[in-house]
Amino acid sequence: MGGELSGGNVRSGRTLRRIFRLTLMVIPVAAWGLQGEPGDSGTDSDSCYVREVKTLPGSHGFAADFIEVMAMDPSASPKDRNAVWALNADLHSGIPKQEQALYISKSTDGGQTWIEVARIDSRYYDSGIDEGLRNGLEVLPGANEFVVTTQKGAFQVLPQRSGAALVRYIEGPRVPHDRPWVSITKKEGDPVRAAAVKITADGRRMIVAYGYFDMDPKLFSYRKGRGGEWVEDGRLPQIPTDLQIFSMEWDKPGRARPGSLYVGTGDQIYRLDLHTMKWTMVKGVGEDSAIHAINTVGGLHIAACWGIYEPVSRDVVAKVMDAEFVYHRDDDETGPNIRAYGIEVDRANPNRQVVTALTGVYITNDGGQNWRRMIGLPEGEYRTAHFNPNGTVIVSGIPGTFLANPFSAACGPRLRTRD
Repeated sequence: MGGELSGGNVRSGRTLRRIFRLTLMVIPVAAWGLQGEPGDSGTDSDSCYVREVKTLPGSHGFAADFIEVMAMDPSASPKDRNAVWALNADLHSGIPKQEQALYISKSTDGGQTWIEVARIDSRYYDSGIDEGLRNGLEVLPGANEFVVTTQKGAFQVLPQRSGAALVRYIEGPRVPHDRPWVSITKKEGDPVRAAAVKITADGRRMIVAYGYFDMDPKLFSYRKGRGGEWVEDGRLPQIPTDLQIFSMEWDKPGRARPGSLYVGTGDQIYRLDLHTMKWTMVKGVGEDSAIHAINTVGGLHIAACWGIYEPVSRDVVAKVMDAEFVYHRDDDETGPNIRAYGIEVDRANPNRQVVTALTGVYITNDGGQNWRRMIGLPEGEYRTAHFNPNGTVIVSGIPGTFLANPFSAACGPRLRTRD
């Protein structure tokens, strides 16, 4: 999804300055030096390192160690500040169907080790239709309950002491009798795919986005019932587009009563005022930009095709233009255009940001004015990132999951001769 790339916006390495900068980004071993070797946790906070994480549940086969979503407990106490939850999908064809699953896991040491919390089997997802890339995960206060979205809808996941999780279907829309003009892989009466999901910080209200290239994106509101179940309140006003919803974020994620919801679609980003229930299209985003991720720490940040957008005001953003992102792994063109999948902002220091993209991971420590490609990672497509309280970062994508310390002073550029 997303608009066509405009040749005028891509800057090739035609000047000595850009050739040198491209060399720094594309050949990190030759130009920057190797990353520091892993040390013991807590003793190398100033060192530069990238460590592969192999403790996620599953087979560790192709893409099985890719974390689709990372989320935190909104009610976490200071002693639990290192805790983070993750959703990964072990669905590759090299393992038997009965062993394939989605996993919710927890880390309490900044992403070095993970413990399985819940296993979700094939009754609740459809591995034949784009599972494992855009599933959603929300953690409720206390982290005793989760909501997961799949091609089969939205599900309430309640881990049990016995080991097997209790999974409940959350009522949502079904494929209607009148089919859309586009071909979809579902039949009448099947659950419509649940995409993005957001729950308020008090765990009492939820909004779920539904739709899968059926030209009818839907947003439904829910509230917590007396028995702990999710009760549908109804459909929200129609978003002013017919393209599917990729991402959502509250304007104030830490509040029990946020004022607005930002919704990213296959062409633009919109803000729904939760008081007036009116939609506003955010200005500054390029045409036909698939909005893959939204972050509202310190303002509205967007990861899209083709670009990164930084906040100007509540309803205005500006594209990062003075950057040398690598456009494609097999090309030497660089410029501001990038197929970005995620943008993470450090709550403790919003000037620090991490972008995950088709061509790797990029970081800035000055609020998006200057960017550099993160070194030490295997080449590949990266999708998600998470800041730990100590400034280290968990990054994940098709090559796997990694714990890194890219903002350490030891990660600064230093030339070395080519081996």
